[in-house]
Amino acid sequence: MTKVAAEVRIGIDAILDAVDAQLRHSYPGSTGTKQPIHTVYVPADRVTEATPREWGAAAVELLDRHRDLLATLDGTGSLPDVRERLAQNPVQDLRIDFEDGYGFRADAEEDRAAVAAGGVLAAWARQPGGPAGGIRMKGLTGGERNRALRTLELVLDSAGGVPDGFRFTVPKIRAARQVTALTQLCAGLERGYGIAEGALRFELQIESPQAIIAADGRAPVAEMIAMTDGRCSALHFGTYDYTAACGVAAPHQALDHPAADYAKAVMQVAAAQTGVWVCDGSTQIVPDAEPEAALRNHHRLVVRSLRHGYYQGWDMHPGHLVTRWLATYDFFRAAIDVAVPRLLAYLNRRGGSVLDEPATAEALAATVLRGIDCGARIDAGAPELTEAVLRALAARAAIPPQRR
Repeated sequence: MTKVAAEVRIGIDAILDAVDAQLRHSYPGSTGTKQPIHTVYVPADRVTEATPREWGAAAVELLDRHRDLLATLDGTGSLPDVRERLAQNPVQDLRIDFEDGYGFRADAEEDRAAVAAGGVLAAWARQPGGPAGGIRMKGLTGGERNRALRTLELVLDSAGGVPDGFRFTVPKIRAARQVTALTQLCAGLERGYGIAEGALRFELQIESPQAIIAADGRAPVAEMIAMTDGRCSALHFGTYDYTAACGVAAPHQALDHPAADYAKAVMQVAAAQTGVWVCDGSTQIVPDAEPEAALRNHHRLVVRSLRHGYYQGWDMHPGHLVTRWLATYDFFRAAIDVAVPRLLAYLNRRGGSVLDEPATAEALAATVLRGIDCGARIDAGAPELTEAVLRALAARAAIPPQRR
């Protein structure tokens, strides 16, 4: 028998039901969409429909030329599979860059590039296995805003609407109210083009300290996600703008600088359980002048990011594809080898050297699913761990009955 009066219980339930509803809205969890392992950035004046194939061919040539070096980085025998990936489907996600990689051009020149970009994106969307595509436009500040919006509209006009998988990246976001304007822009474009509400989605490029900590001490990046009406698919980190704004000297600007680590940790917490991905930034060190040092450095940075829980990053050179795929395949193959026995023990409630709880089983299952999604493995290698079982474990849902 309860000692709590009925009217008190009704009041408590009303408060907590409202909290539950707000948490479900703000933190819906994964959308179920597969996160790409990278986003390739190519300046708008250098991109064609053939760019993914050309990058893949250049990556295969580099792999073959430096096979002995790469073999020393290959911990799971993944190099042959990486070569096959580069030959067949090297690029998962690509942004045609109208910002820093393109610069300021005459309006007529950028207009032509925007029209051409729309045609390229439409062609990729029609190709089976083609990369998800989009653009990085210029920023929303007064001096760039009109040009940015004109480019976006010309791309959509030329593409015949919103191609499948299309995203546009908005750089140099500094304040949450910019995101309010951005969501209104998307709604206006959808009405203008007669397309479905919510069809336009974007990524916020976090490259300003003010997006991490505002003058009043708040973390604006968390507020930004809440203000996007579910349109934001990812947060992309801008390595060099961010570290420069923090006063880091040019020789020390890098993905693994403590200032960059702090920003990405805040982004990671802000995006946790919202369904918004976090994408690590770029390195400007490419395998041209000193290929061996550059390959080792990029491989090290990708492994470091994966260990920190950043499963996507920028690639700026065909050589980055080699070490991106190699590091990713190695990471997930090794992780799956560890995760599968622990998941089987968890399902069977057996003991062992590690006693896992539901949160750990969730993380283990999510790791296996990521490894399968990126192609590192075709399945978990255990008949009990079907995709349905793995997804239930990752969602902490009821385990579906197994067929015998």
